[in-house]
Amino acid sequence: MILATSLATPQIGTVFWTTLVFILFFLVLAKFAWKPILNAVKAREEIIKSSLESAEKAREDMKRLQADNEAILRKAREERENILKDARDAREKMITEARDKASEEAGKMIEKARTEIEREKLKALSEIQDQVASLSVEIASKLLGEHLKKDDEQEKLISKYLKELGTNNN
Repeated sequence: MILATSLATPQIGTVFWTTLVFILFFLVLAKFAWKPILNAVKAREEIIKSSLESAEKAREDMKRLQADNEAILRKAREERENILKDARDAREKMITEARDKASEEAGKMIEKARTEIEREKLKALSEIQDQVASLSVEIASKLLGEHLKKDDEQEKLISKYLKELGTNNN
């Protein structure tokens, strides 16, 4: 019991010295350790605060970069579509031009062929008329019994008959 009583009720000297040591310890801590501890806590708080600001800034930069990337991708898609549209238009234009050119060339060839056919036809008709006139003159001369002596006279007679035939056909 003696032991239990002494611990429950401390002596005045023990309380005085304990309080005095605590106050001295507190003053020493306040003088030498309190400011460095508070400065360390403040520094840590500043580091955490700047880290949070950096993280927020990085997040905003990522959002901005993502928006920029999306804009670049959208612009690239639009340019691709424009290039494809231009290529399709150019292809259609080339096909149309080639078709028109081929049609024009075919028209020219057909017209040239018609002209050639008409010329050949006129040439053939002219040769037939010449032959018919020559034969007619020969037949007429044999029938009439007259034979023209000069080829010039025969040619003049052929020309005369041809002119008459030409005026009769028109």
